[in-house]
Amino acid sequence: MRVALLAGLLVATTARAQAPAESTDAAAATTPATPTAPSAADALGARVDDLARQLGDAQARIDRQAAELAALKATFTARDAHAAAFRVGRFSVALFGFLQADGILYHQASVDELNPSTGQPLNETRFLIRRARLRVEGDYGPVAGVIEFDGNTVNGPVARLIDVEASACWPRCTSDTGPVVMGTLGLMRIPFGFEVQERDYVRLFLERSNIARALFPGEFDLGARLQGRWRWLRWQVAAMNGQPSGDKQFALADPSASKDFLGRIGADSALGGRLSVAGGISALYGTGFHRGTSSTKDSVVWRDSNGDGQVDPTELVGLPGQPATGSQTFSRYAFGGDLSVIVELPRVGALTLRGELIWAANLDRALLVADPVAVGRDLRELGWYIAATQQLTRYCAVGVRYDRYDPDADAREQVGARLVPRDKTFSTLAVAIAAAFPPYARLTLEWDHNTNALARSDSGAPATLGSDVVTLRAQVVF
Repeated sequence: MRVALLAGLLVATTARAQAPAESTDAAAATTPATPTAPSAADALGARVDDLARQLGDAQARIDRQAAELAALKATFTARDAHAAAFRVGRFSVALFGFLQADGILYHQASVDELNPSTGQPLNETRFLIRRARLRVEGDYGPVAGVIEFDGNTVNGPVARLIDVEASACWPRCTSDTGPVVMGTLGLMRIPFGFEVQERDYVRLFLERSNIARALFPGEFDLGARLQGRWRWLRWQVAAMNGQPSGDKQFALADPSASKDFLGRIGADSALGGRLSVAGGISALYGTGFHRGTSSTKDSVVWRDSNGDGQVDPTELVGLPGQPATGSQTFSRYAFGGDLSVIVELPRVGALTLRGELIWAANLDRALLVADPVAVGRDLRELGWYIAATQQLTRYCAVGVRYDRYDPDADAREQVGARLVPRDKTFSTLAVAIAAAFPPYARLTLEWDHNTNALARSDSGAPATLGSDVVTLRAQVVF
């Protein structure tokens, strides 16, 4: 198109230049030569160069707009990407759902036994429904609502509400660029970092990193959130109960009147036709809860030291009763940063590089629950991950991720007469290969090399426990 336009301008300008030249040939022959202005060819060349620069600038603007549109499409919500909408006037309802069925083909730590404290099976080599979600969204201009249901068989059959939101937006809740300001009250994703807020059906890796699952288990909590966007700027602030849906002690409850205050501010921008960068920083400050204890009576315990089955006076031990202790609260906080770079490679697909770092104190609510009142000191937590994924055409993708999480950086252990540091780190190396059938299905095979330093050797010394897992997941979006 550019070549044709330049050729047309060249022909037209040449014709205009030749017409007056032919009519003045005779006069030119009888008049003396005089200094002439710059030739028509020079003027034409300058004009062509100017047009070429203008076309180049226009093409650059088109490339930038195309990149911004591609980035916007990549961040569309489930409703934008897949949902079927029913509209009556300004009121619309959209339906969306997905299913993730897992087959755990190999689990190194699995045993055919029951947990003696809970009675639950310790076998992990099994088939299960990891997630079965159905989402209903409705909006009427500046107001919107969301209800999402989840079913799974991770710990037996479960059906529950997982996302319930009532929102008010300006200028409206559904638009090509999203609302400028949006306020939400209800049960929603926790606005911290990138991975906690990433959609489960979009993520290539089967599960989130150890740090995300420990500090923000379940990813959803009850509270109020205010968020907005302006050009490349993204921001979120929220006040929440502080007990996410996966909390081991008080899931979706709130034992204290204090709330957790948290948020994220970030940027998302396309830098040229094939490169886009997104990142942000997050912070949280809140209050945890230590459960008190009831009073106990004096008691007598018999320890059959000689094993004769007879009660001897020397084998009776008196245990004094304990007074009741009141419940207490403690402060907790977290800071995090995340960064992702996406490069569109010709003929192959998007290469995504991503990393996230979280530093926290007393915030673990699932893996090794933090209770500084019981321990007598604060528990410092540090976790991070780096990941790379490569799209190989529309129909295949590969990825690798390494994450590391230390739930207690100050852990110590008594060894003989000395107090020595104790490593409690968890780490996972995940390698995933996915065959995609866009936009409705994906089949993913993932190998997870899991290690943790909480095991014990036969002699009782600290040891690293291997827990490799191979999982096959089938996902269907509808």
